[in-house]
Amino acid sequence: MAETIATPTDEAANAPSSAVLAWLRLMRVYHKIDKRSADLMREHKLSVSRFDVLNHAGYREGRTQQELADALMVTKGNICQVLDGMEADKLLYRRRSGRTNHIYLTDEGRELRAQLVPIQEEAIDQAFSALTGDEQETLLGLLRKLDRSLLTSTK
Repeated sequence: MAETIATPTDEAANAPSSAVLAWLRLMRVYHKIDKRSADLMREHKLSVSRFDVLNHAGYREGRTQQELADALMVTKGNICQVLDGMEADKLLYRRRSGRTNHIYLTDEGRELRAQLVPIQEEAIDQAFSALTGDEQETLLGLLRKLDRSLLTSTK
């Protein structure tokens, strides 16, 4: 039986599109930064999801549980579990208003957020330091454009 040898033309025809390659690279970068964040938060006895809740809840206290879930792009069930644990650890509390829970940080939660947000922001700045300021602005603009297109696109 004759052996089939792939030619450069065949490889090019089977190569992923630039969009797919960009998505794969974006995911790789995201996972690397997420792992660094997880390691950093573990040093402070928090998971990334708990830090995200702490940060978002503290950014605008009093938002509803559903608004918090939407901001974090998780389900109401997922956020419920995280909030239960954080409430048990006295980092936040829920105040009921009708059928809605509003989320507030405790003093301990506010102190922890005030301590960790600058550390996390410095870690992100460090991760992006391979890019110049202009390159970071360009990347931000491109990601914003892509993000907005995904709100209206059905493809």
